[in-house]
Amino acid sequence: QVQLVESGGGLVQAGTSLRLSCAASGGIFSLYLMGWFRQAPGKEREFVAVIGRSGGSTYYADSVKARFTISRDNAKNTVDLQMNSLTPEDTAVYFCAASRSGGWPPRTYDYGYWGQGTQVTVSS
Repeated sequence: QVQLVESGGGLVQAGTSLRLSCAASGGIFSLYLMGWFRQAPGKEREFVAVIGRSGGSTYYADSVKARFTISRDNAKNTVDLQMNSLTPEDTAVYFCAASRSGGWPPRTYDYGYWGQGTQVTVSS
């Protein structure tokens, strides 16, 4: 069983940056693809970014491409999401998730483990 705990959320102004972190425990971290998702009020959960097992491959949603960067540290069992040029449309609860899928990029239902989420609020 993999446990995931997100941190780093908060209230920020539009145009600024925020860095989220997800700490994993209970499994062999390097075996998992790691993703970030978000869910805004009244909306479905949506994919944000995913990173490959070694960190060499990444894939982003079009809405965050060129603004967000996903990275991982397999020695520390962490995956981060650097978010730049934030807009109010980025306001959501952000979740990290782990997948053992062999496909790339993994589909949402390929993620078997989820964190509890961290709130990001961007004011205009």
